[in-house]
Amino acid sequence: MYLADQTWPELSDYVAEESLALVPLGSTEQHGPHLPLSTDHTIAEGLARETADRTGYLCTPTVNVGVSPHHKQFHGTMWVDPPEFRDYVESFSRNLAYHGIDRIVFVNAHGGNQTHLREVGRRLREDEVAYAVEWMWDESITDLVDDLFAVNGPHGGPKETAMMMHLDPENVRTDELEAARDGGASDWPLDDAFVHGARNFYDAIDNTDNGVLGDQTDATPEKGRKLFEAASDQLAQLAEWLDDRRFEDLMAKPHVEPRPGSRR
Repeated sequence: MYLADQTWPELSDYVAEESLALVPLGSTEQHGPHLPLSTDHTIAEGLARETADRTGYLCTPTVNVGVSPHHKQFHGTMWVDPPEFRDYVESFSRNLAYHGIDRIVFVNAHGGNQTHLREVGRRLREDEVAYAVEWMWDESITDLVDDLFAVNGPHGGPKETAMMMHLDPENVRTDELEAARDGGASDWPLDDAFVHGARNFYDAIDNTDNGVLGDQTDATPEKGRKLFEAASDQLAQLAEWLDDRRFEDLMAKPHVEPRPGSRR
């Protein structure tokens, strides 16, 4: 069920029975010479809407701009500063809770959002408003990703390329796959990326001239379909698991005994 397509009486029927929402979040940022800036939010929305159609859970509109200042040197990249991003996501999450949604899955397809979504989830749980979890699609199917691709790459690599070949093939520049591989950093991490245990980079351009990592020529639509189906299965199972939990059991555990001040 897609929230924005419903009327308010139809949504009242949903919240009378259910209390879970899928919230897709991505970015609008460079993904090399072969993929559109829409890559992350297209993947997030595709997975969330597929899972909502399959399970009947609610899917909200997609957050298309995320925390992407580390891609700022490349044309077209948009970003939100972390504090504003966290406050925005927390605000609309509290809005969902006002309507009766107390379990939220942040369906995330952008690594730059992860830490901040976890912080929002912590805030909501601390206030006992809702239980929100951040879910990153590729982290749910790591074995499959490793099986399908010899040289993966965490950004604009073959896994994202294959997913876009499946979801939005018209916007994949297949004639640029070799250029993406040869102009980027096909082997990751680079020798000087970590120095004596310290990360020696802040921006994507510090590691890759064209903004992407991995061997994009290893991507195919068939591999993308396998990734999409496997990740959708994982997301559906997560939503069902979360829906089965009692809200009280999802909240923070009480302080150990004796509690502070109990002997005064």
